[in-house]
Amino acid sequence: MRSYLRTADPITARLAQLLLDQQGGDAVDVAKLIARIRADLHPGQLAFVDDTATQIIGISAGFGAGKTRALCAKAVMLAAANQGFIGAVMEPTGPLIRDIWQNDFDDFLEAYSIPYTFRASPLPEYMLHLPGGDTKILCRSFENWSRIIGLNLAWALADEIDTVTPSIANKAFPKILGRLRSGNVRQFAAASTPEGFRWMWNTFGSDEARQRKDRRLVKLRTNDNPHLPPDFIDRLQANYDPNMLRAYRDGEFVNLTTGCVYDRFDRAKHVITDLPDLDREPLRVGVDFNVGNMSAVIGIRTAKGLVIIDEISGAHDTDALAQEIRRRYPDHRIYAYPDASGGNRSTNAAQTDIQILEQYGFSNQSPKSNPMVRDRVAAVQALLENGKGQVRLTIAASCRKVIECLELQSYNEKGDPDKEGGYDHMNDALGYVIWREFNPLHAGAGRGTGVRLY
Repeated sequence: MRSYLRTADPITARLAQLLLDQQGGDAVDVAKLIARIRADLHPGQLAFVDDTATQIIGISAGFGAGKTRALCAKAVMLAAANQGFIGAVMEPTGPLIRDIWQNDFDDFLEAYSIPYTFRASPLPEYMLHLPGGDTKILCRSFENWSRIIGLNLAWALADEIDTVTPSIANKAFPKILGRLRSGNVRQFAAASTPEGFRWMWNTFGSDEARQRKDRRLVKLRTNDNPHLPPDFIDRLQANYDPNMLRAYRDGEFVNLTTGCVYDRFDRAKHVITDLPDLDREPLRVGVDFNVGNMSAVIGIRTAKGLVIIDEISGAHDTDALAQEIRRRYPDHRIYAYPDASGGNRSTNAAQTDIQILEQYGFSNQSPKSNPMVRDRVAAVQALLENGKGQVRLTIAASCRKVIECLELQSYNEKGDPDKEGGYDHMNDALGYVIWREFNPLHAGAGRGTGVRLY
């Protein structure tokens, strides 16, 4: 055994040593199994399977890139490194466990002669019979993620996670991480063909996510898989437009819906690093009310238009938001442009949201009712760039959330601005300021005219 560990590559040697430490005996057979599995993987798959140090790891894969095989290999590797502990594999729905995971995982286990038993009822699970002890792998629906609550897991894999509704994925993700509390190698791994700017993008692809040390994204391209039929890629290229090819062949995050809402936004034109003097300027604050996720954009008017200088995202309620704004800008006069419905309800049930803002000295500039969504979008678009080519909206480079939301919010299948991706809140807050300050019907007016221009 010791000579095998000396001659094996570092990854195999590390896993073999883990096995040796767990079972207290000869791990040569399992170590050879690991070596066989790794020898059959292409480099992208290996990068995903070999990484056992990153807490949260993901695969963004094109069609036929080998995502499912990489997940099967990952499941066996994590089970081998955590013998006697429990792991979980999650598909979006229960039927997909049967139709996708079970078929592929059965074939994988049998191809490598891995002894196992399978139980279908009451919920499906595998038991791998490994030298260090029987090791259970639960199969669960991601949409019913609450069924793993109460379990102590060593690892979890989530397949096709971008097909799950983002609101469900966002709720489930922290709960699943909280269950990873046993075993030797604790890891959460997710995989999906990219479906626009959804959960995978927020978790791995955004500017904020890329700065985090606890996560890593591996991209698998269809061209990476040497085992595909010769005409597979040609057929993809013949049937998909360039945008879809970037997603479904190259594993890139792209907008796959009907188009960007704010398609006039351009970082080169609208993002700035040099800010004007703020000392004597009143602040214009757009506010979007959401319990647990308050959003605000903070700007100043200039002779040329509007400059967004700051942002607040994820404040718990209106009171917390107002306190934070006052902490940052204690001496400024503040004009607030909130969601007009905030005069009728509250995020903390004590007072209306607008009354809370007024108690902090904010001057309320909201109209009696919100404008039509398409009118508000048109007003923002006109400030981004009007028919004369004039750019009247600029944004500080530090306002990453505002920039990201302007870039990524798209229209849904009904032709409305999408609210599932989470990119609407900052854009709504920005729209309230622009509608009141720059729309010709409302600029400088104390109340709405009741007239719409088409």
